[in-house]
Amino acid sequence: MDVSKLPEGPNLCPVPLSLLAKKAGGGELLINTVALGAVTFHLGGDLEILKNLIKDEYGDKGEEVVVANHKAAELGFEFALENYPKVVSETLKPVDTMSSAVPRMVINGNEAAALGAIAGGVQFAAIYPMSPISNILHVLAKHQETYGYVYKQPEDEISAINMIMGASFAGARVMTATSGGGFALMSEGYGMAGIAELPIVIVEGQRGGPATGIPTWSSQGDLRFVLHAHQEDFPRIVLTPGDPEETFYMTMEAFNLAEKYQTPVVVLIDKNICENDKSINYLDISKYEVDRGNFTMEKVEDYKRYELAEDGISQRSIPGVGNFFIATSDEHDAIGYSNEEIQNRNDQMHKRMTKLETCAKRDMPEPELFGPKEADVTLISWGSNKGSLQHAVKEFDNVNFLHLAWANPFPVEKVKEVLESAKHPILFECNYTAHMGGIIRERTGIDIKDKFLKFDGRPIYVEEVIEKINSVLKGGKS
Repeated sequence: MDVSKLPEGPNLCPVPLSLLAKKAGGGELLINTVALGAVTFHLGGDLEILKNLIKDEYGDKGEEVVVANHKAAELGFEFALENYPKVVSETLKPVDTMSSAVPRMVINGNEAAALGAIAGGVQFAAIYPMSPISNILHVLAKHQETYGYVYKQPEDEISAINMIMGASFAGARVMTATSGGGFALMSEGYGMAGIAELPIVIVEGQRGGPATGIPTWSSQGDLRFVLHAHQEDFPRIVLTPGDPEETFYMTMEAFNLAEKYQTPVVVLIDKNICENDKSINYLDISKYEVDRGNFTMEKVEDYKRYELAEDGISQRSIPGVGNFFIATSDEHDAIGYSNEEIQNRNDQMHKRMTKLETCAKRDMPEPELFGPKEADVTLISWGSNKGSLQHAVKEFDNVNFLHLAWANPFPVEKVKEVLESAKHPILFECNYTAHMGGIIRERTGIDIKDKFLKFDGRPIYVEEVIEKINSVLKGGKS
């Protein structure tokens, strides 16, 4: 390895990985475990904790495999201890030896979405496995008896959305999850839920397309899809969390939003969120309360399920309590009977779409601005780019970052305010045609000229963001 180009500062600690792996008795397969042992020493970790983790990971492969990996970890740790005793930090110092440790947890986006659903009061979930969201169903299936909800394994995505619509009609809090290809199959049910005003939650984990595309890599190419899937218009709330922690809280809140506005809510994440672990503070559900919105299980005289309402929200009920109504895919009157009359069509369409205006006023928070209010460069992005852009902003005192976690309804006024005062805005997205940039242009009239677009499936790295900012600050080409 050529180390001549390395900057001054890093400590070089060569370790004979192959030699130690062979000594451990497992050959080349144990190289990573040897390296893990050496790194554990350099970061101030505890060898016994590492060995316990190895046993947890490989215990089902037999005692021989565990013993070999333990030996490899020990050899790596001991080599580093003997040869580089002073090159050590306290990064992995055990928590119980630290005086002011704050309890934290390690979680990925799939786990966060599943736990958010449980905390949000999910009662029925139907999910067909598809990368990168499959682990959501694994977590939900595992804990259903403990938390008292039903997880159903459907035969495909069409069945999944139809099942949750039926359960929603019966009064359950429901969800499904899929990726872009599965969501394509769900689009007919998506629109049905919109016109029948059925509260459903969909977690959509993006990966590279079109078709199968690059299924093991990430993307932000489904934003336009979830905003416009199915024919005609119906209200759909689209949330775009930027990390596992935000995914948890927004998934939890999605169940309230779905029931309050009686419409589909999509939590749009991507593979980089779904499958990457992050260390976060313990999740707090103490302030969360289930809000079922305008919902009754009592018999109401002259009940009208789709009665016109100024805020767009009719009173919802369920079958079996004495309130007669029909849920249909046709345009309908206040009872649910099919009705194609001009005035009725106009009134029902307006009622449904008004929900988005009501949601924007009552529930949509302003997007978060990181960094100074006044800046020479303003970064704008959404989704999993959040971490890299947050980190990059910390390297400058004249750069800020606007993180957009709501795509529909859209925070028009705040985005417009920030962009109108921005000296040099830069849009960052992981897709080819700048989906969010187009939405910003449509909703605010502002076209962000400087775009950093990446669509190779890899994340936008901190180094790339910093290089881009420096180029702009130095007067380089945008």
